[in-house]
Amino acid sequence: MTKEAAELRSYELRKKKTKGILRKREASLAQVLFPGASPEEYVDSDSVPAFVELVESKKTQLPFQYYDLPTCPMPNEKIQKRFRQRKNLGSRLMGHKQTMAPYQFPVKAEKGCTPLCLVEVGGKKLRWLRKLVERQYRVHLTLDQLPVLMRSKELNYAVRGYPVGFKAPPSYTGHKEDEYFLYNHLRFTVFYREEPEEFEGVRITGFDVHPVSIVHKMEGGPDDSPVNDPETYLALRSGSSGEDMKILYSYEVQWEQSDIPW
Repeated sequence: MTKEAAELRSYELRKKKTKGILRKREASLAQVLFPGASPEEYVDSDSVPAFVELVESKKTQLPFQYYDLPTCPMPNEKIQKRFRQRKNLGSRLMGHKQTMAPYQFPVKAEKGCTPLCLVEVGGKKLRWLRKLVERQYRVHLTLDQLPVLMRSKELNYAVRGYPVGFKAPPSYTGHKEDEYFLYNHLRFTVFYREEPEEFEGVRITGFDVHPVSIVHKMEGGPDDSPVNDPETYLALRSGSSGEDMKILYSYEVQWEQSDIPW
């Protein structure tokens, strides 16, 4: 190959990379050997994949896969191959198996209340969901190797993951027995840092979630940013005639700039 042909080929490849056809993120040796141990930058056109780990409880030693729950289906195989995550050494030694979550996080793209899917649950599945709530099972997600946190500024605490739902005693509900409610809406906040003089794009520095239990309106547009309100909690119980209950899963995403270095 002549020098001119080599330069022309190099130019064409650079053009394809800038258009995103052959775009491949450069990685340092540390990023290859120890994923999550060094920062990763994302540009505005990127979609950051979220991954889900086991659904676990401190009250029992029996974990479950996230997609064992009556929830939205996992992304198709083509999308999963595109966003396959490298495991770090700790994950490999612990035998953690992560699968892609059904949520989408385009860089700095805010989402209002976005419906995911409608699921009908009854019989054994419904009773099993109540048991998961009773035993305080929690769902664990990660975004850019960062675990999702439930955070309270008022109470000054942060815990990993979010509960499947919550239980309310008769003194609260006025019923004869405990009532179980499901968190079917997730409000995500992604914290990021931009420093054009140091690196290109953004670095993700935090990943928070605020779970909400809500009976969505099945007609009309999606609800405005749902909040936890006792009047609209989604109770885990069959219909008045014994029919399966309908669960509409949804989520929203906010991006918030942060000064925290990676």
